[in-house]
Amino acid sequence: MKTREAKIDSLNFTSGNLEVLFCDDNYSIEIVKSVSIFKPDRWVEAFKKPLSRNIIEAKILHTSTGLELPIKRFSTAKDKQTLELAGLHSYNEKSQLLKELLQSLKSQIQDEVITRLDVAIDFKGKIPNKVIKKLCEDRKSFRFMNTTYYKSKSEKKQNYYMNIKTYHKSLTKNDTKNIHRLEFVFMRDYLKKLQVKDIKKSFKRMEKSIKKFSGLEVQISFL
Repeated sequence: MKTREAKIDSLNFTSGNLEVLFCDDNYSIEIVKSVSIFKPDRWVEAFKKPLSRNIIEAKILHTSTGLELPIKRFSTAKDKQTLELAGLHSYNEKSQLLKELLQSLKSQIQDEVITRLDVAIDFKGKIPNKVIKKLCEDRKSFRFMNTTYYKSKSEKKQNYYMNIKTYHKSLTKNDTKNIHRLEFVFMRDYLKKLQVKDIKKSFKRMEKSIKKFSGLEVQISFL
C-alpha cells in the first residue's frame, strides 16, 4: 500500500509559566474566567463552544497577526496552563499564522509537555471503504453534527487516550473540492508526558497506531 502523508493539525502543550512567553507588544491576554471575572459569552464568541466545568481559569491570547487562542487552567492541574494551537493543517491564512507562531515559540517550549496531538490524513473524494471497514472492526461509529466518531466498545464518555473521527474539510469559503479528513487525536495518556523536543520521536509509534486501526501506511510530517 502506498504511504500517505499525515500532518499535525493541532498541538496542545502545558506550562507552569505560560504567559511569560507573551509579555511583549506583539501579544495581549484577555481574562474570560478567573476568581473575580466570568464572561462565558465571550468564550463562545471567540471559539464557538462553551467553557467546560473543569476549566477553572480561561484567557484568550491575542496576537498582533489577529489570532485568538485559548489558554486554559484545569481543575486537575491547577499549577499548569494549557495553550491550544488548533488548525495547523488547514487551507487558510490562519493555518499559516499558527505555524509561524509555533515556529517562533519552538526554542522556548522545548521542555514543555504536550497533552494533545491531532494527526490529519486528507483524501480527495471519499475515504476508501476498506479504511472505514477497518475502523469499524473493533469500534462503533456514530455521527454528531458534521463529524463521525469511531469509539471503542470499552470507551467511556471521557477518553484521555485516543480518539478517531472523520469529517469534510473545506479548502476555502467557497469550497468546490471534495476533501475528507481522517483524524487521529492522541491524548495525554497516550503521549505519556511527551516533551516538545521529543515530538518527532513519537511519530513511529503513532504511525503504527494509525496502521493498526485504519490499515493505512502513513508518514507524519510537522511544520
